[in-house]
Amino acid sequence: MSMSRRDALKGIVTGSAAILAAAAGGSSLLAQAGDAPKTEPPRPSAKYEVKPLRFDPAKLSGISEKLIVSHHDNNYAAAVKNLNATEAQLAQVNKDTPGFVVGGIKMHELMYSNSIILHEHYFDNLGGNGKITPKVEKALSEAFAGSWEQQFRQAGASLGGGSGWMILYYNLHSGQLRNYWSNNHTLALGFGVPLLVMDMYEHAYQMDYGAAHAKYIDAFFTNVNWEEVEKRYDKALALAKALKG
Repeated sequence: MSMSRRDALKGIVTGSAAILAAAAGGSSLLAQAGDAPKTEPPRPSAKYEVKPLRFDPAKLSGISEKLIVSHHDNNYAAAVKNLNATEAQLAQVNKDTPGFVVGGIKMHELMYSNSIILHEHYFDNLGGNGKITPKVEKALSEAFAGSWEQQFRQAGASLGGGSGWMILYYNLHSGQLRNYWSNNHTLALGFGVPLLVMDMYEHAYQMDYGAAHAKYIDAFFTNVNWEEVEKRYDKALALAKALKG
């Protein structure tokens, strides 16, 4: 019997979540595998915090305050909470921890880390008036021969009804501006700076638009903070220059 992509991912995440849940209890798999020797003190776990929105969610056009607050306080905040829990589990790993346990925890570490990074970029590039700055407009026009927005919208729309991210990156490896598509949190450009991030998970638009993801994309562009995108672009150029030096 064939299995859909969503069913497969659900099975992986559910199974790994069970591993983490078991590891959090008193009879954890990590404990069963053998406690770390006293001569090997556990490494400290990191502590991540939820960052507040940098704009008034009630002032967005076409995206409701209820949706943004729910997205921020539930989906994004959950990623922060889950990464902290994952870090705590990593601190318990020792030389006797089974490989499948380590693999499940490391998968979640990457998934929640990318979720936090992309969500924070997404929220921070909202709250604007949707008017692109001349500098960014010129750079995109040169890089995409005038077709950047059409390409970004089209690739983003291909994720509608499913899950993923649409990201304008500065590719530090090639020195190019490129649009990259990702259908989950574990797919990302290996060496780049995200400049504009659009969340295409259903939780980013379903409350306002149902399945009409194209209308959400329109609303997203209406609220882009292009000044923030330009700041990221300037930082990317400076970083690229420093790397060449």
